[in-house]
Amino acid sequence: MSSQEADSLVLSSDPLHPANLIPELCRSFYQLGWVTGTGGGICIRVGDKVYIAPSGVQKERIEPIHIFVLPYPQAPASPHTDRVFLRRPALNLKESACTPLFWNSFDLRNAGSCIHTHSQHAVMATLLWTRPTFTISHQMIKGVRIAGTGNALSYLDTLELPIIENTPNEEDLKDSMAEAMIKYPNAPGVLVRRHGVYVWGNDWEKAKTQTECLDYLFEIGVKMKLAGLPTVLNE
Repeated sequence: MSSQEADSLVLSSDPLHPANLIPELCRSFYQLGWVTGTGGGICIRVGDKVYIAPSGVQKERIEPIHIFVLPYPQAPASPHTDRVFLRRPALNLKESACTPLFWNSFDLRNAGSCIHTHSQHAVMATLLWTRPTFTISHQMIKGVRIAGTGNALSYLDTLELPIIENTPNEEDLKDSMAEAMIKYPNAPGVLVRRHGVYVWGNDWEKAKTQTECLDYLFEIGVKMKLAGLPTVLNE
């Protein structure tokens, strides 16, 4: 594929094109405090193509020309295998360090988008819930879907989200994240202790909605916990 053909994968006048959406969403997430300090990330999968933000950059300043495009499916991405790219930015950028974890959401949940945030609410939830899962019953769980891609939860349901331990390198979370997703098949995301959260959905809109709802639940859950209130109905 020529350079011009590769660039055509990210240059579009359509505001809903993934290469246009990712910078817009990253700016929004930055304002929420989710991707400050170059942290966090997002990917969008459309058919056989995956669009991924770069790593280690100011997320609020990303442009469409900075987006990586990878084919899907391909061998699971990891630090030990060469990734296949349809398009790399001309600048000296590296694809998101979250890439192997994004692949978990594709392979295990058939997700169309995955979002990783460093939300302080998520981090605090992992510190106050010392058990392997974060649990809560609350009105906003109706915006969360079973397994992230199934039917919506109801007010009477209890949300259970696994918490995995952090590692020095993001890529090394891949296996423990996959194990948690298999052990908790109904979970719409995975928390990483002292780090943040991964949330996925059928498409970018559902992934975004669920990330917003979960962040609300982390925040209210932390406040309830600190106030000595039960976070699960009839607990």
